Amino acid sequence: MSGDTADTTTTGKLNIKLVVALVVTGGTAIWGIADTQGLADLAQRVVGFYFTSRGWFVMLTVSALLIAAIALALSPYGTIVLGRDDDKPEFSTPGWLSMLFAAGMGVGLLYWGSAEPITHYLLGIEYMDKGLAASRALFITNFHWGLHAWAIYAILGLIIAYFSFRRGYPMLLSKPIEVVFGHRRWTAAAGWLCDVLAIVAIAIGLGGSVAMGVFQVQSGIESILGMEPAGLALALPVFAVLCAVYVLPLLVPLDRGMSLMSETAMLIAGGLMIFVLLAGPTHYIMNAIVEQIGAYFGGVLQHGFETYTFFDERIGGWFQSWTLTYMVWWLAWAPFVGVFVARISRGRTIREFVIGVILAPTGFSMAWFGTFGAAGFYDILLRPTGILAVTEKDPAYTSFFLLQNLPLSTLTSIATIVAAFLFIVTSVVSAAFVLGMFSSGGDLNPSRKVKLAWGVVLGALGLVMILSGSIDAVKSIIALGAIPFVFIVLLLLVCFLKALKAERPK
Repeated sequence: MSGDTADTTTTGKLNIKLVVALVVTGGTAIWGIADTQGLADLAQRVVGFYFTSRGWFVMLTVSALLIAAIALALSPYGTIVLGRDDDKPEFSTPGWLSMLFAAGMGVGLLYWGSAEPITHYLLGIEYMDKGLAASRALFITNFHWGLHAWAIYAILGLIIAYFSFRRGYPMLLSKPIEVVFGHRRWTAAAGWLCDVLAIVAIAIGLGGSVAMGVFQVQSGIESILGMEPAGLALALPVFAVLCAVYVLPLLVPLDRGMSLMSETAMLIAGGLMIFVLLAGPTHYIMNAIVEQIGAYFGGVLQHGFETYTFFDERIGGWFQSWTLTYMVWWLAWAPFVGVFVARISRGRTIREFVIGVILAPTGFSMAWFGTFGAAGFYDILLRPTGILAVTEKDPAYTSFFLLQNLPLSTLTSIATIVAAFLFIVTSVVSAAFVLGMFSSGGDLNPSRKVKLAWGVVLGALGLVMILSGSIDAVKSIIALGAIPFVFIVLLLLVCFLKALKAERPK
């Protein structure tokens, strides 16, 4: 099944796709800079309407993707190699897994490590006992960052890897549609639209991550220097330095320098987690992690169908602004992460791919949020330090406040800033590369001009998110860009399942 020849598209069509994608994303950036509040208000209205009327569809979709991934891994098709039957993996399993972490996890871990569980706790204590609220908050956080998120990445990456390495087509989302349903007018139009919408979703999603990273770095600088919140007066210089740093890597091919930055960021993040575990209330954290393993795996599938139908409007609003927003956020990142994961997975079987992509990162997420979340709850329930009020006021500052109550706080705060900065740079550079590839017909080495153009657009979108000054506005704008992709991923899954029928698993 590996001998199919990828057909090419004319330069004119490729240029049109690039122009349209740049116009849509660039136009969104210009609008956001000129009228930040107007864009944020529109995003919140549209997203709120969609989540109210179709929230059930989002949850059904992501749960279906997880179930499909599990079924594929357990089925006879799990033995199919992503490539020729005699292809071997290019990377060792430890190296492959470490790159998975760098691809799908980044500055969000640093930003939300303690802040997200505490935020859910703030609402939970109005409805239940404090201890139960803390336990439930950790479960919800693990749900947002666990199996469902990585199943979205796994399915998209699996589809891209299969049609690229086993069928020989370019790494474009349009190809599965054209291959399975044939070259017709509607398939060409649908495929073209899929590519453009994927580009828009990636660009806007990355812009939000840039903003979160800048907020995190800003809070760290203010913490170390003992400054009052400086707002845009500090955020904009941090953003300017970031732009200056990521321009240079865009001028050269992806090489070991990018890999080194990703691995360094992950090592720092892992070191921070171990430090908090050992320097903090170790027994308390380990108890929480073990408890959450049982709670999560005992209830994750059922919770994937939870829509909070019979709760009050406040719970419904929380569900929309957190769970639904996260699910479409992962969908926005799925083409970007999927392409990266696909490129490093040639030679692995479907079963190896699904198990590695879903289980290993989920385990790391649970350890991360278990460590930082439990440490935060220790400061709330057993030795009040004011972290609750800090989280309510500025979630980006929560992690630094937690570190201030542990030894070597200045050193660990600097390490957090460095890791956040590295995560942003690697994300922007990698995303510009993938966007350049998508908008250039699957060219594995897009030109410098194309990569720089996307670097400018990503920077502009990040600036829009920063100017909004609100993490809620950032989340709404990301969701607005990702909503169309909910339908695309289901279409691509159908194409993949139909293509598998032609296979003869061993």
